[in-house]
Amino acid sequence: MNQTNETGLDQVKFDSSNLYLEEVITDLRVGTIRRLTPLGADGNRDLGRPMMFFAQAQIMSQMGPLPVSGKIEATTLKEAIEKYPQAVQAGIEALMEEAREMQRQEASKIVMPGAEVTSKILGPR
Repeated sequence: MNQTNETGLDQVKFDSSNLYLEEVITDLRVGTIRRLTPLGADGNRDLGRPMMFFAQAQIMSQMGPLPVSGKIEATTLKEAIEKYPQAVQAGIEALMEEAREMQRQEASKIVMPGAEVTSKILGPR
C-alpha cells in the first residue's frame, strides 16, 4: 500500500463548485471583516451566490486575549461595517454562554474527597 492511501490523502479533493476569494478588511484599530466572494472554477465572480461577511475581533479577559468572531448578515461591505458591532456582540454573548455551559458541566461532576481539581475555567487558583 502506498503512503498516499495510508494517510487518506487520496480522498482529498478540492471542491471547485464551492470556491471563494477571501479578503480581510481592517480599520487597524478595532478588528477585521472577512469578505468571502464566491467564484466559479474559471476564477470569475459567481453571481448566483451571495458574498459572505464575518466579523473578527479580540477582547481582553483575565486569561488574556480571546478571539471573537461571528457572521455578519450583509450584502455589501458598507452594510457589513454598519452591522459589525452587533456581530461582535453576538460573538461575545455566544462565548459567555459557552463558558456558562462549561461551568454547569464542571459543577455537575461528582467531586470525590481528596480528588485533584482540574478545572481552569475560572483561572489558576
